[in-house]
Amino acid sequence: MAKDRDSTPAPAQGAGKPAASSSRPEIDAFVARARTLAPSLEAGQRGRLIFALDATMSRQPTWDAACQLQGEMFREAAAIGGLEVQLVYYRGFNECRASGWIADGTRLASLMSGISCRGGRTQIGKIFAHARRETEKMKAQALVFVGDAMEEQVDHLCAAAGELGLRGVPAFMFQEGHDPAVEQAFREIARLTRGAYCRFDVGAAHQLRELLRAAAAYAAGGMRALNDLSRRGAGAQALLRQMS
Repeated sequence: MAKDRDSTPAPAQGAGKPAASSSRPEIDAFVARARTLAPSLEAGQRGRLIFALDATMSRQPTWDAACQLQGEMFREAAAIGGLEVQLVYYRGFNECRASGWIADGTRLASLMSGISCRGGRTQIGKIFAHARRETEKMKAQALVFVGDAMEEQVDHLCAAAGELGLRGVPAFMFQEGHDPAVEQAFREIARLTRGAYCRFDVGAAHQLRELLRAAAAYAAGGMRALNDLSRRGAGAQALLRQMS
């Protein structure tokens, strides 16, 4: 388990209650507002990225891969200006935890290696509520979420995503597998936050590596850094096409 500053993110507002359907004009208004909020960094400030993962039982193979690949995020960001990462994960029965902010890839890898996947339902709404609270304390440049399932009310998740969008936090939604309902939800969440959606195949470590590098480049250096990386990596190109 993460031990740096484990805390249980509170349920998103309205969790457990039926979510009202969002109208298309309301969703479009969220997107229009989010597009006016570009990420920015003060001189000498590291980028801040919330790295959120589904740690339910079906994700064990990809969790192991992510433990090995997360160092790519720090290496990519180091060349741009540095990165602080907060690890957030859910698993089991109502367990959702967050680490402190970490600026060292080895330390993050150590935390992740101590976490085992457990059966349970998705808690993506808690991830979004936690990300909103964190960026209200100090601006986070991006949220990365890696998962293969979505078992919550999609309208509720889209409302929470809209709140992130209004705060200028793009969500990079990386889907493992081919579930079409998950893809539809993740794409809409990415759109609402002016982030990006990408799918990677089970066992395709190189695809996940490219996506994590691209997300880290954006968090550390914004669109300019993502543009620069797109000349070298397919992951950056995939994100850039959706964010431009």
